[in-house]
Amino acid sequence: MSTPHNAANPGDFAKTVLMPGDPLRAKFVAETFLTDPKLVTAVRNCLGYTGTYKGVPVSVMASGMGMPSIGIYSYELFSQYGVENIIRIGSAGSYTERLNVLDVCLADSAFSDSSYARRQNGCRRHVLRPSKTINDMVKKKAKELKIPCKMARVHSSDVFYTDPSMESWQELRDRTGSDCVEMESFALFHNANALGKNAACLLTISDSFVTKKEISAEERQTSFTDMMKLALETAIAL
Repeated sequence: MSTPHNAANPGDFAKTVLMPGDPLRAKFVAETFLTDPKLVTAVRNCLGYTGTYKGVPVSVMASGMGMPSIGIYSYELFSQYGVENIIRIGSAGSYTERLNVLDVCLADSAFSDSSYARRQNGCRRHVLRPSKTINDMVKKKAKELKIPCKMARVHSSDVFYTDPSMESWQELRDRTGSDCVEMESFALFHNANALGKNAACLLTISDSFVTKKEISAEERQTSFTDMMKLALETAIAL
């Protein structure tokens, strides 16, 4: 069994998948943290691997950028490959002084103006939530590992470059109640809710709208070690 977007065979994916946006980050996680990682799909270079972490099977697969992309890959993993849990591991821009560059945060909700959920099954909510089961485990493991992990509402945006005539990031922050911005979590949470599966989102702050600090693309790929370790420890505990 394969799909137009995934060449894996039945059983190739573990029940828990870590999902970064960047294919090279998926490759880095697999080769750095997993034992005997096997490339199970490379369609469109959205690389997917399965290996073990501390003896427990874990998969990691790229989602690409944006809600349509993660929407396709996560839906197929949930509906066609028997995946039960997806933990997004990504980067975000901070809207607040409370979240600084390289801070790890866990989404307690995702706000979006996107039509993704409405078009997919008629859901008209603008705020969707992750799975309590995974979030509770992330918080437990963060305490055990002594990794600071801040809770945050995530703004999932369809647009990276906005016209100056549109609302400012401060206005958007205030309207949505969001602490940071990325482009995927809302669709992931919707798919999990629609299919009776579990999803969560761990983010590392890569840049700040407030302080203007940012890290490079290379640093995004390699320096998110705390987030990756927290996600892996959570994955094997689920």
